Amino acid sequence: MPEALQAARSASAQLTPAQLAAAFRYATDWLGVFREQVNALNVYPVPDGDTGTNMHLTMQSVRRELDTAPETSMAAVAKAISYGALLGARGNSGVILSQLLKGFSDSIRELSSVNAQQLVAALQAAQKAGYGAVMKPVEGTILSVARGLAEGARGETPETVLENALLAGQAALDRTPEQLAVLKQAGVVDSGGQGYLYVIQGLLANLRGDELPAAPKVTAYAQEGFEHEEFGYCTEFLMEKATLPIEQIRELVAPFGDSLLVVGAEGYVKGHIHTNEPDDLLATVARHGRMLKTKVEDMSEQHTEILAQAGSTARAEEELPKSGMVAVASGYGLVKLFRSLGARIVSGGQTANPSVQDIIDAARSVSAEQVIILPNNKNVLMAAQKAAELLEGRAVVVPTRTLGQGIGAALAFSAETPADELAGSMQEAAGAVTTFEVTHASRTTSLTSKQGKQIDITDGDVIGLMDDDLIHAGGSSEDAVMEMLTGHYAGQEIITVFSGAGVSAEQQQELSARLQEEFSMAEVEMHTGGPDLYDYLVTME
Repeated sequence: MPEALQAARSASAQLTPAQLAAAFRYATDWLGVFREQVNALNVYPVPDGDTGTNMHLTMQSVRRELDTAPETSMAAVAKAISYGALLGARGNSGVILSQLLKGFSDSIRELSSVNAQQLVAALQAAQKAGYGAVMKPVEGTILSVARGLAEGARGETPETVLENALLAGQAALDRTPEQLAVLKQAGVVDSGGQGYLYVIQGLLANLRGDELPAAPKVTAYAQEGFEHEEFGYCTEFLMEKATLPIEQIRELVAPFGDSLLVVGAEGYVKGHIHTNEPDDLLATVARHGRMLKTKVEDMSEQHTEILAQAGSTARAEEELPKSGMVAVASGYGLVKLFRSLGARIVSGGQTANPSVQDIIDAARSVSAEQVIILPNNKNVLMAAQKAAELLEGRAVVVPTRTLGQGIGAALAFSAETPADELAGSMQEAAGAVTTFEVTHASRTTSLTSKQGKQIDITDGDVIGLMDDDLIHAGGSSEDAVMEMLTGHYAGQEIITVFSGAGVSAEQQQELSARLQEEFSMAEVEMHTGGPDLYDYLVTME
């Protein structure tokens, strides 16, 4: 029975902060049941088949924030919903969902509890915020469904408000094929609108005490028969300390492509756009704030993957590979690499640790007899081990503590080898990689490295780490890379560099030339899309 159900029923005319938090957690699980069904509907704005996944990831971020929010305060719960949604917003649908939830939370922030009429007002504020976030609102989308929900919301208790809202929201969803030609062509309703309905259904299910239903079996994907659009990369960023107003950042980004959304909440700016120039776009934006997260998805690859999945839905269980792989990573270049090596990605890393449930969800989505989990960060290791414990023998953790170790381990992965046998060889491969990271200090301090070196650091300084041990401070990011590698090079054959969003093309070229001159016996590989918050991640092996 859902959490806090008995309390919710005994005081059904008012929702306390704790009851509302429990309802949103349950709505996350409810949407998760239907995630693949929503993916299968996705043809607008592009047929990349990830609407359900993106909306679920957005809600999972809400749940993470709620898990640490004080539930005696509606302001704290509202902030967790708004901040969590913006922090985790993925894709066009996830960003719009984050704005719907921002409008909802702003409406209840000053309340002590939420009654029926206040819930009506919150749903109305949600649809208003959703429409306000989009430069050119299109009917037949999640926005139309949000408006239907808001217009239908009425009743004497929160339960009846949601019941009536859902009736009107479903009617709005059913109309979407008549409003948007591509939906009618595909014979589907709007995927984002369907996902939003499932979120609201989950809230109601929690109040009623409904158990989670079984996931519907998906046998066909609407993406089949659709070609891809002219812009190839779905590009996103999350930024703090912006030096320009949101409107100016939106104008700055607009020339790079379409499907543009630039929104803000809780002091952060979130951007989403489809473009053919992701590196230039991110470098441009990074000049006007501190980049916290970036994501770049090749939409052609996504389209190919979803069609391959559509063709494999009937695969017999005995045909499953022996092993699958889950890797925790951030930075689009690293994510792309791990995916190319066969990993399912859990978004996260330094300062953005995924929850145990995030890792479990990813492992359960992998079609394999067992799953190897690569935490790739010392602070994620415990969550990965707990997830493996709860998966009851279906998962094995290879305790990688850096992204470099994770890359080494992933290169040794083989889907046809049982996970128990793989773990040793993957751990050995991880140990052969030295990882260097360059970022910036967040405070002034003084510390002693593992080698006994005293290091004085000023807030904002460039700092360098080797296998998570801070060994350098000061100078430029490029100088930090050179100094660390020069001091620890021992004949390794390959040096691989991933640069972050704030690094310009000129800086990358300068560093590449210096590395090739200094380490002429090694093969130097340069890539964009390094981990969030870092200028460079470098591996030597």
